[in-house]
Amino acid sequence: MKVLGFSLVFMLLFGFPFMVVLLGSLILYMTLYMPHMPFTVLVQQVLTGVTPPALVCVPMFILAASLMTAGEAAGKLIRMVKAFVGHIPGGLPITTNASCTLFGSVSGSTQATVAAIGGTMRPMLLEAGYTSPFTLGLIINASDIAFLIPPSIGFIVYGVATSTSIGQLFLAGIGPGILIFLLFSLYCYLYSKKRNVGRLPKASRAERIAAVKDAFPVMGFPILIVGGIYSGIFSPTEAAAAAVAYALALETLLYKSLTLDAVKDAFLQTGVITGVVFILVGAGQAFSWTISFLRIPQAFLPLMFGTDASVLRVIVVVVVSYFVACMFVDPIVAIYVLSPIFQPYVVQSGVDPVLLGTLVTLQAAIGSATPPFGCDIFTAQLIFRRPYLEVIRHTPPFILILLLVTVLLVVFPQIALFLPNAAFGG
Repeated sequence: MKVLGFSLVFMLLFGFPFMVVLLGSLILYMTLYMPHMPFTVLVQQVLTGVTPPALVCVPMFILAASLMTAGEAAGKLIRMVKAFVGHIPGGLPITTNASCTLFGSVSGSTQATVAAIGGTMRPMLLEAGYTSPFTLGLIINASDIAFLIPPSIGFIVYGVATSTSIGQLFLAGIGPGILIFLLFSLYCYLYSKKRNVGRLPKASRAERIAAVKDAFPVMGFPILIVGGIYSGIFSPTEAAAAAVAYALALETLLYKSLTLDAVKDAFLQTGVITGVVFILVGAGQAFSWTISFLRIPQAFLPLMFGTDASVLRVIVVVVVSYFVACMFVDPIVAIYVLSPIFQPYVVQSGVDPVLLGTLVTLQAAIGSATPPFGCDIFTAQLIFRRPYLEVIRHTPPFILILLLVTVLLVVFPQIALFLPNAAFGG
């Protein structure tokens, strides 16, 4: 086991892609200590990880987000929100939070949200007098809301890994997502008022009406996805296909913002992102199978959970484990590797799987923007061409808010469970 752990740390520190870190470490360990185990077993586990039918909706939601990013939908959302809140203290940061929340109802991806909303909002924030570290910390953490607002890729992966209802998980993410938006907006209001920055001229009534009319078709996405799933018209996979069709129609027929070349680029970009996501999912499945085959969890989990773990203890152990893991590894991999390991203790203790899925996905979202290896940090570095330390300098206040939401979910689980219980009679 020391060789496996050493190879993981070594390759992480030297900047290898995470899929190489996982699969390379497994191949090294199997070569040295499992020579009679054929490598075809590893290949089979990778393929097992990417074959669940529910994962089909992931590339389609990514494609819908790519089409919106290439078109005008994201910009129209931003202009609508800015028309209503731009004049109050913190109006521009609040616009960023709201735009990330609305865009998350299509993309389900934190990185897509960083690119789509951050690329437009950061120049506005800088021009209004906000510091560069504040704008970067705001953008990468506000994008976390996209991981909780349906259709969240994190919920899809967790639902596949634990056989939890993806429909219920989608609904459970709405309450926490809105709560994060409100707390982030409160912090931005207080920050901006104290420093007297970021106020814009108040939009007229006519300007607001025009902005709403312009962006109203974009609001069809959450209605189509959420309404379609819970009215029984669509399954989650069918809703993803409908979102792609709606995005194509919106951007090509109504807004006329996409050329054929732009559509081709969106498809190519989706293929690249989907390839990365699915390789990570497959590698996570192979790694999870290997450590289960070696009975590693049985060596330390009884010490963590005890002989008769309470609901609170299970929740605390699982949440802390995901929080720490997602600081170092890709959140999708953490969900795929850790969820099957913890699942027997979760079932035994009677923890609500939907509540736990919400808490786990929230930790994955926090990990996306948390040093040292949060994926959104490196996405922001790439997009905005800023140094690592500048990107992470103003993340602590937002991370503390996200941790506060975690505590509130544990203490008041109905924040997450109210909507799924109402919809599914729980």
